[in-house]
Amino acid sequence: MPITKGCKQLVDEANQSIRTIPTEDAIKMHGDPNVVFVDIRDPRELERDGMIPGAFHAPRGMLEFWVDPASPYFKEVFGSGRQFVFYCASAWRSALATKAVQEMGLEPVAHVQGGFNGWKKAGGPVGEKPTHHE
Repeated sequence: MPITKGCKQLVDEANQSIRTIPTEDAIKMHGDPNVVFVDIRDPRELERDGMIPGAFHAPRGMLEFWVDPASPYFKEVFGSGRQFVFYCASAWRSALATKAVQEMGLEPVAHVQGGFNGWKKAGGPVGEKPTHHE
């Protein structure tokens, strides 16, 4: 059966219903105690490329399970009431992830324009992947 809706169309549709924060604005938000940056990339990407200092790592494959308070995998950070700003490498996975958690009722949520690649290019701070799992 042929694919009737490609990944680019899914990302474009997600971007129409979610908030995208310009990279420069996201960098200014870094360090705000009311904002949680959420890195949804694969652990290997974090080890190879680093991450936004202080970001919470939630692998894309577990995100919905970690957000849902009724799930045995729920992570308390998602019940904190803070603003969540998701990012991946180039803002494709984070667009889909932001749309999914927004549909679940998590708010406020947004994602970073250009992803981690755009963050680095704009001079945003980059740290090492923490050695412990949050």
